[in-house]
Amino acid sequence: MLDARFAPLLALLAAPGMVGAEEQRAPGGAQPSMRVQELVIQQRMIIRVPRMPARRPTRPTGTPLPPIEWAEKKAGKCIATTSVAAAAITRGDSVDLVLNGGKRLRARLESNCPSLDFYSGFYMKLNGDGKFCARRDSIRSRSGGECQIKSFRTLVPKH
Repeated sequence: MLDARFAPLLALLAAPGMVGAEEQRAPGGAQPSMRVQELVIQQRMIIRVPRMPARRPTRPTGTPLPPIEWAEKKAGKCIATTSVAAAAITRGDSVDLVLNGGKRLRARLESNCPSLDFYSGFYMKLNGDGKFCARRDSIRSRSGGECQIKSFRTLVPKH
C-alpha cells in the first residue's frame, strides 16, 4: 500500500504534458523517441525502545526484594531487532535489553553514553536484514547522540 503523502507527487508525474514515460515525435516526422523517468521511494524505520520502570518488586508482605545480581555469559553477535521489548540503563557503558520471553542481554558500548540515562529510552535503526549486531550497529539517544555496540552478553542471575 502506498503512503497517502505520495499521492500528489504521483498525480503530477502522471499528468499529461509532464515529463514521464511518453512517446514524442522527433523533428521531421522521424521515428518517435521514448523518454523515461524513474521515481524511487525509500523508507527508513527507527524503533523506539522504552525504558523499564525503576520500580522494585515487593514481597507479599510489602518489603522489597533484594536486587538481582547478574552474571554475564557468552552471547551471539546479532539479535533480531523485533525481539527487543524494553531496556534498563544501569551503567554508562552498557544497556540491559529485555527480550520477548524474558531473556536479558547486556549491550556493551564502545564508550560511555551518559545522555541515554536522561531520556526515557533510545532508538534503534532497523536494518534490511532485521538484525541488530555488535560492531555494526549503534543505539541513538533521544537527544541525538550515538553509541556503537561493542558486544552482547547474556545475563543470568547469580546463585
